[in-house]
Amino acid sequence: MQRLIDRLNARLERALPEQRLFLKSDRATRFVRLRPLSQAIAIGGTTAFVAWSIIATSILLMDSIGSGNLRDQVARDQANYEQRLNDLAAERDRRAAETEAAHQRFSQAMARVSEMQTSLLASEERRMELETGVETIQRTLRRAVRERDEARAELAAMVQRYEGDGNGARTAADTARDAIDTLDFLLAALETTAVERDSAAHTAEQYRQQAEHMAMQSRLMAERSNRIFGQLEEAIELAMVPMERAFRNAGVSPQQILSAVRSGAATEAPALRPIAVSTHGSLAPDSPESRANEILNGLDTLNRYRIGAGRLPLSRPVTAGNVRQTSGFGPRRHPLTGRTRMHNGLDWAGPRNTPIHATADGVVKTAGRQGGYGNLVVIQHDFGIETYYAHLNRIDVRVGQRVSRGDRIGGMGTTGASTGVHLHYEVRVSGRAVNPITYIRAGQNVF
Repeated sequence: MQRLIDRLNARLERALPEQRLFLKSDRATRFVRLRPLSQAIAIGGTTAFVAWSIIATSILLMDSIGSGNLRDQVARDQANYEQRLNDLAAERDRRAAETEAAHQRFSQAMARVSEMQTSLLASEERRMELETGVETIQRTLRRAVRERDEARAELAAMVQRYEGDGNGARTAADTARDAIDTLDFLLAALETTAVERDSAAHTAEQYRQQAEHMAMQSRLMAERSNRIFGQLEEAIELAMVPMERAFRNAGVSPQQILSAVRSGAATEAPALRPIAVSTHGSLAPDSPESRANEILNGLDTLNRYRIGAGRLPLSRPVTAGNVRQTSGFGPRRHPLTGRTRMHNGLDWAGPRNTPIHATADGVVKTAGRQGGYGNLVVIQHDFGIETYYAHLNRIDVRVGQRVSRGDRIGGMGTTGASTGVHLHYEVRVSGRAVNPITYIRAGQNVF
């Protein structure tokens, strides 16, 4: 070992010649020999320390800059999230208003068409009655003409028979006058009937033109309704697809959501009234009534999805601001024991008493101190889901209390097994811890 040291000193002699450090006191003078290897070790240690200081400072500066950028990004994401939520709510209200207006317009149009059909049927009945009356009058006229001809022939025979008899001629003349009077009466009745027939035909033509005009208006209204229905169907589909995708990502089927909402009488939404204007007992699949009912069913389903979304922990327990995520879900080195253990949730760090919010509707199951969790709040949600909020500085809810998504349940703290002020957040399904980020990302497609 000494030989190796001497060899290293010999090699370093040229670059680092031996130095002597004199130490003088009142009684004596001493010196310390600084061999080349000792000088190299001292220089290397100093250099390593300076380099380590520079690197550590750089890391701290980069972490500070990155934290500031992350806070800004989180603030922007929160603002976009709130704006999107407001836009979706406004769009839903607009679509609901448009649907109600379309429903009213459609009902008015159907009422007007029904009135027009009633008038048209009445005019048709009147025309048929007039045609029947004309036919009857024509038959009567033909019978009268035939009787007139017969009377004329009989008159001619009587005139020939009683030509020399004055009384007989007078009687024949009276009969002829009676026949002529009857014929004049029948001709006058026939003329009156012809005038009424022409008037009825003119009225029927007016009704026919009015019916054609109403049919054209009905077709235009049907086309306009078809466009409105198409826009409403597209809007409903665009609103439902992200929600269904979020539910599937959260491990809950849309059918479960609908069943749970239907079974909850306290939160049951009032169903929209279906349209039923058909007089045949059923609606055609492509009829406006059927499409309107489909849209109403879609809006009802969308409303139930909205209620169901409030029962899933799809939002963040902390709002953007001076809050940053410090630990994710999965294995990690425990900050206190140094051992690698499973981390069953997400950690956010922030100032003390930063507001903590419920991530879904539910009932408070636990509200108190519990071992390493410190001050803990557990909320029981539907579908066997529970959320844990640990290390709170204060608890603002009590056991059995019903809370809604966004309600404050406490403030961030450092109680329990904690190295600093932060929130430990867990999502458990049937008692098994799952990654909360899955639910939070799913909620980004909904709110």
